Amino acid sequence: MGVSALAALSGAIGFLTRLPAGRDADAWDAFAATPAAFLPVGYLVGGVAAAALLVPAPDPAQAFLYLATIYGVTGINHVDGVADLGDAAVVHGDPERRREVLKDTTVGVGAVLAVALVVAGLALAALALAGLPWPIAVGIVVAAEVGAKLGMAALACLGAAPHDGLGSQFTATNGAGSLVVPALLAAPAVALTWPNAAATGALAGALVATAAVLHWSTRALGGVGGDAFGATNELGRLGGLYGGLLAWSLLPEVILWTPS
Repeated sequence: MGVSALAALSGAIGFLTRLPAGRDADAWDAFAATPAAFLPVGYLVGGVAAAALLVPAPDPAQAFLYLATIYGVTGINHVDGVADLGDAAVVHGDPERRREVLKDTTVGVGAVLAVALVVAGLALAALALAGLPWPIAVGIVVAAEVGAKLGMAALACLGAAPHDGLGSQFTATNGAGSLVVPALLAAPAVALTWPNAAATGALAGALVATAAVLHWSTRALGGVGGDAFGATNELGRLGGLYGGLLAWSLLPEVILWTPS
């Protein structure tokens, strides 16, 4: 791995977690130009969070430990994106008016509701995961986190920022072709629950959430800014967990095609 790749990974760790790494300008610049750096952090955070579900404790306690671990490792910066988009979603007006709300430091009812729904959704998903066989639960958690990071990479490669800021630092230096490597890095997550389709469902759920954020942000805000990236991380994780749970319940095993 080259120096620039190591710097990009360090920058990704600094941006996506609370770990003491990648806080300098060189690491940030390398990360902003390397969407693939999102993915290793997804595996890292997913693995740490999944460990909470291996603690010998009642299901509610495991669910609480999962929540505490997620936000202990990643912090709450990305939750702020959910809050800001929640406030913007309840505003009537054009994209410029909604972008003004994103800059307002006052927390509105839209923000409170959006954050409450996300946290409650994570808690309920974790409670359901705690009751599953541990290899499936761990696979879903890791795949959901990887899917969320793939979603952020997709925003960097496919989105357009409405103004200069955090979002533009990603979108200005990346294009659709830059999404190939992140997608390849995410692909191994499918095997985490094989032959069950739960991990596949987790990746799919995260990407559905990403598509929703990208579509809404482009239409309602005129593009993807830093808040859209934060919201994609949180909603991608949430969509991934429920996508994995649905796949576990509806598709017990992947049907392998064999020639007749």
